[in-house]
Amino acid sequence: MNLSDLTDELRQRVRPVWSRLFPRQVLLELHDDALRGQVIRSGRPMPVSIETPLPALTCRDGRPLEKEPLGDLIGDLLVRDDLLDAVVMAALPPGAVDWRVIVWPFRDWPEDAAEALRQIDPPLHLPYPLQEATIDLHPLPGEPAQMLLVTAPTQLVDDWIDVFNLAGVHLDRLAPSQICQLAPLSGLLAQGDPDELVLLLDPAADHCRLLMLRSGIPVFEHRLPGEPDQLLSELMRALAFYRRQDQGARSLRLLITAPLPEQERIEAALGLPAWLCPAGDYGSLVLQGLAMQEQP
Repeated sequence: MNLSDLTDELRQRVRPVWSRLFPRQVLLELHDDALRGQVIRSGRPMPVSIETPLPALTCRDGRPLEKEPLGDLIGDLLVRDDLLDAVVMAALPPGAVDWRVIVWPFRDWPEDAAEALRQIDPPLHLPYPLQEATIDLHPLPGEPAQMLLVTAPTQLVDDWIDVFNLAGVHLDRLAPSQICQLAPLSGLLAQGDPDELVLLLDPAADHCRLLMLRSGIPVFEHRLPGEPDQLLSELMRALAFYRRQDQGARSLRLLITAPLPEQERIEAALGLPAWLCPAGDYGSLVLQGLAMQEQP
């Protein structure tokens, strides 16, 4: 055995121990039509290394339809970048998740609030029974009895777990992309006036997601068409609809997660400039929010 062979053998022996002591983390943002990801090394984000489209009908409405090919693709991408032993944190596609703002009717939240909600089974008008949902609860600013309830069908969550099992990777967590996206904006949203309505535009390949927030609390969500003229008209229609329900929202702030081709027209129609949300060294706000999940 020559020195090179000995070095390779020693590296292979040390690698599992090194991986356990200093695990690399992969942040993965899932969409119906694409994957995006980057590595966290020594607490610092590396450049985005995974950016690939998905074939049509691989995923739909946040659900993986072709689990085995999708698992093979994720596994191949991680093998390509020598990341198969990394810890993966993934954000579910936006369409996988439903959310509701709820107010707990009693003085204190129970220890197992999710199970208590299932027992009460309030009329939340979800497209599936609460008994068949995976539940996540997040505190909201202001009134302590308010919580953001985030749900996804348990079978959908299990389908994504199957995908990562087929990929042969260590999945540490699946997080709602909406929660990840809002986490880096919490400080910015807290600076607004009480009567301010925040419009958050999140452009994608063929549509644009609109989220409205008041005092940091989501109040309205709508999928806008990607075509510029339709996007602007649908945005103005959604804004008029919400303002009829909430006449106290007298001022506006416009945030965008990425530049929009029709940005100047939107700014002119609303009469205010757009503010681009910075993601720092991360590939997106979602990936930045995923990384924040690990911070104390």
